[in-house]
Amino acid sequence: MLNPIKTLALLAICAAAPAFAQDQTSSGAPAAPDLNLGTTVNSDGTTEPQVGQTYIKETFTDWSSRCLKTADGKDPCQLYQLLKDSNGNSVAEISIFPLASGAPAAAGSTIVAPLETLLTKNLTLVVGTDQAKQYPFTFCNRAGCIARIGFTADEVDQFRKGATATLTLTPVATPNQPVSVEISLKGFTAGYASLPAPAPAAAPAASGN
Repeated sequence: MLNPIKTLALLAICAAAPAFAQDQTSSGAPAAPDLNLGTTVNSDGTTEPQVGQTYIKETFTDWSSRCLKTADGKDPCQLYQLLKDSNGNSVAEISIFPLASGAPAAAGSTIVAPLETLLTKNLTLVVGTDQAKQYPFTFCNRAGCIARIGFTADEVDQFRKGATATLTLTPVATPNQPVSVEISLKGFTAGYASLPAPAPAAAPAASGN
């Protein structure tokens, strides 16, 4: 079973924890102790996310807006769904996010499949009864095998108008028995509209003569 992972990149925060009681520094001034200032607890018992942590900002039926806490408060967010088979087992994950206007792809997507996926078979995605498209895997790590793909504006519209999409993967153990899971599109339109539009890509600098 695939465990849910953080589809957004996390910031690495590594620091050595000094002892609570410190000797004086070489300048004679006492060193500041490493004190934990606590974490804010909301009325519902949940805690505020810390910098580098992902959190669910809002839920849109079968999708959720998953964001990464940043120091400047400009938290990047993606639309996320955990995909399960008919028995309720986690099979894959998909996240979708808008791209800057003018790019060939209107939206980017990250799909995470189990490590036991047959990579040479690629993955297949079809929205409703539209024509299926195949996408290659980009790389694998301990979390799974990742495909980083793009959707055109027309394909994003298909997600808005459709009821379901289908993702098909091929397990290594059963190469002749591909596995298909349904992607619910309930809540996609509202969820995608809630994502902040990315800043337009900077124009290339003019070359001097």
